[in-house]
Amino acid sequence: MVKNAGGEHTPTRRDYIKYGGAVVTGGLLAGCTGGDGADGTSTTATTTDTQTTTTAEETETTTAEDESYTVSIEPMGDVTFDSVPETWVANNGSWADMGIALGREPPKAVWLTGRYHTQYYDEIPGVSVDKSDMVSLYQDGVSKELFYELDGDVHVIDPNFLMNRFKGWEQADVDELRENVGPFFGNCIYAQHYPWHSEYRYYTLYEAFEKLAQVFQRTDRYDAFEKLHDDFLANLAPVVPEQGERPSVAVLWGVGDNPEKFYPYIIGGGTGFKHLRDLKVNDALAETNIKDFHGSRASIDLETLLEVDPEVLMLRGYESMSRKKFQNTVVQFLQNHGTASALTAVENGDVYRAGGLYQGPITNLVLTERTAKQLYDYEDQLFDRQRVADIVNGNL
Repeated sequence: MVKNAGGEHTPTRRDYIKYGGAVVTGGLLAGCTGGDGADGTSTTATTTDTQTTTTAEETETTTAEDESYTVSIEPMGDVTFDSVPETWVANNGSWADMGIALGREPPKAVWLTGRYHTQYYDEIPGVSVDKSDMVSLYQDGVSKELFYELDGDVHVIDPNFLMNRFKGWEQADVDELRENVGPFFGNCIYAQHYPWHSEYRYYTLYEAFEKLAQVFQRTDRYDAFEKLHDDFLANLAPVVPEQGERPSVAVLWGVGDNPEKFYPYIIGGGTGFKHLRDLKVNDALAETNIKDFHGSRASIDLETLLEVDPEVLMLRGYESMSRKKFQNTVVQFLQNHGTASALTAVENGDVYRAGGLYQGPITNLVLTERTAKQLYDYEDQLFDRQRVADIVNGNL
C-alpha cells in the first residue's frame, strides 16, 4: 500500500497490465437484493451499467509488436495484459481451483478461506494447497485497503459482486483499484440468482475456465482438462439411472451441528450445482411451495421438511468436516431427534454432505464422483487421478 505524506493513496498504476476496453461504468442496473445471507453478509443494491456485447467468439488475441494480449469477459469487456499476471486475488474457490488446475500458485485471497475446501486435493497425488497465508476478503465487510495490501496483479472478481453483495462499495472504488493496483477480470458464476446479474451473461464452469487459461496463458492445460472432463462425462453416463429409478433429493444448508433449521436450495444453474445437474438428481423441493434460499433468504424447519420427506438429504455447510465426523455429529443428532428421526432419509441412512458452493475443474470431478457413489451405489473411479496431477504439473 502506497500513501503520500497526507495519508492519501498516491497513484501507482501498473504499467504492465492495463484495460484494453471499458470496465463497468456508472449507470442504471435493474434489480436489488436485501437481507442477511447464510455467510453473515447483507445484500444491498448499487447502480451500474454493464456491457452485453460479448459473444461466443470472444478469444484471446496477441499482438506481435509488444506481445500484449487481450481477453474478453463480461461484464468487464476487453482486458489487455502486457505480460502474464503472477499474483492474483480470487472471488471464491471456483476461480481458485481453476488457477490450481492451470498449475499456478494459489491466490493471495478469496472471499472466505473457510469455504475454499482444499481437502479435495487429497484425492490428487502430488497436488496440495497451503491456505495458511491466504486471506479472507470478507472480514465483517470488505476493505479497500486490503486490496492495496494484497497488491494483486489481477483481481479475478466480478466487480458487481463487490458493489451489490453488501454496503460500502461503489463504481469509483472499483475504478480506483483498477487504476492503482490491477484490473478486474471475473464473472459471478457459482449461482444464478442475483437480480443485478440479469443484464449480462453467465459462463459455465468450462467457459470461465477457458477465459482464465487465456489470462494465465496456459490454454494447453485447459485443453487437456476439457478432454479429461469429456471422458469423465462419458464414464458417468451409464452410472446414472433412469429418472424413475433415481431417488428424490433435498439439498439444504444445515444451520449448526445440531440442525433444526435449514436453508433450502433448488437445484439450478451455476457452478455450485454442476455435480448435481450432471448426476441428473431428482430435486425433491422443486415441485413444492418452498422458496429457494438464494432468492428468499428463507429457512424451513424439520416439520416442513417432514412434509416433503425426501428419500435423500444432501446437506451443505459441512464440507470442513470429515465423513466420520459428519456421521458422528450431524447425522447422529438427526437420528436421535424426535421429528428428524421420522424422515425417510434419516431412517435409511441416506444423509450426506452435499459439496461446496464453489467448484472448479478439479473439485467438481472429486465431488461428482463422491456424490455418484452416495446416490447410485457406484464403486469404481470415474476419472484418472494421476492424469489430473500430470496436467496440473504441465506433463501434457
